[in-house]
Amino acid sequence: MTSSLLSIGASGAMAAQVALQISGQNIANASTDGYVRRSANTIEVASASSWSTANDVSLSGVTVSGITRNADSFLEAEARRTASGTARAQSTVSGLTDIETAVEASGVFTTIGNFQNALSALNQNPTSPSLRATVIQSAQTMASAFQIAGQGLTAAQTGLQGEISHGVALVNTLATQLAAINTQLSSTAGSASVASSVTTSDRASLMDQRDALLNQIGQYADIATTIASDGSANINLGGISGPPLVSGITANTLAATVQTNGTVTLAVGSAPVTLSGGSMAGNQAALVKLGQISGDLDSLAAGIATTVNAQQALGVDLAGNTGAALFAGSTAASLAVTTSNAAALALAGAGAGAKSADTSNLVALTKALATLDPAGSMNAILTDISGSVQSAKTTQTTLQTLSGAAAASLSAQAGVDLNAEAVNLVKFQQAFEASGKVMQVANDIFSAILNLR
Repeated sequence: MTSSLLSIGASGAMAAQVALQISGQNIANASTDGYVRRSANTIEVASASSWSTANDVSLSGVTVSGITRNADSFLEAEARRTASGTARAQSTVSGLTDIETAVEASGVFTTIGNFQNALSALNQNPTSPSLRATVIQSAQTMASAFQIAGQGLTAAQTGLQGEISHGVALVNTLATQLAAINTQLSSTAGSASVASSVTTSDRASLMDQRDALLNQIGQYADIATTIASDGSANINLGGISGPPLVSGITANTLAATVQTNGTVTLAVGSAPVTLSGGSMAGNQAALVKLGQISGDLDSLAAGIATTVNAQQALGVDLAGNTGAALFAGSTAASLAVTTSNAAALALAGAGAGAKSADTSNLVALTKALATLDPAGSMNAILTDISGSVQSAKTTQTTLQTLSGAAAASLSAQAGVDLNAEAVNLVKFQQAFEASGKVMQVANDIFSAILNLR
């Protein structure tokens, strides 16, 4: 009996020592990103008696069967999903804000109004050199503003495309690292029961690394994750129906292709990828909006050029010649004034002589521009992008709230609570001391038996 009591005490001391070490590990890694709180998984040790009846049981203490990672797979997936959605919203807001800045900072709206006002002022004195010069100058300023807006949008487009390219490179690197972790998890699986979250210290560390990689990939693209029985992770890009990025120990390659309209498509091999989360999805959404805004701005610039040039051709300039085109270019970035000669403005109607004060063609031009309503169109463009930015910010705020709640729920379960660990230290210390007392009692009993002789 005393030998059994001694082994029971020894097993208890060893189990308490392991539990103390695990609590110490938790405390040491309380601030380590991705660390999941661990606890000792203990089971009773019992064996059949060798000296009593066949059905008798000899108690033999306790043993540590493994380490439990205190993380719920559902909470982990939910935290990853909401974080991926937040990352998309953040990159969408950032991209749309760049577009808004490029358009607003150019001052196109103001210069359009100035150009139309300068034309209206010419009605007072159509032959005035200064008033004509003001029209040419305002036309040049307007064209320059369109160019600045076009260049700004091109720069924003290049930046968004670059962010996607950077994201693709990082995702491929992370996928390769995940495949390497999967290899290690598979090789160390043995007979461990992953389903019950019982594992060794090394495997617990590998699983932490695995989950950290999944979270990082989720920041760039939404993923559907399946954990295999050996602890390895398989992921599909863009949801469960998307192509596999990592299958066991194999990492496939994600590629990006810039389309002629400036948008970027993604594919794994020949399988297209449609993202609904992650920063790359936000970049893609911003590129689509940028393409629309850029197209609207180009149409406006072309409309102004076409309207003015068409009306110029119907009148005569100050020298009595048929009016020549005032604008060149059919896009915002290419819009330019063809002349700096104020006399080239064809304000008089066809057939008028040189230095005519006739304003019939000027009136027609003013009416044509009023019908085109470039200021109204520009205001609509500004309102469109501003509304998109505000809508994206609202979505971002909502998703940040959801992501914060999901992260808090996961942290409450998987994070290290220093107060709780302090209590565990006292509890396991007392258990260790009590097990030592058991061994001391066993020793005392054995000594007493020897002294009876």
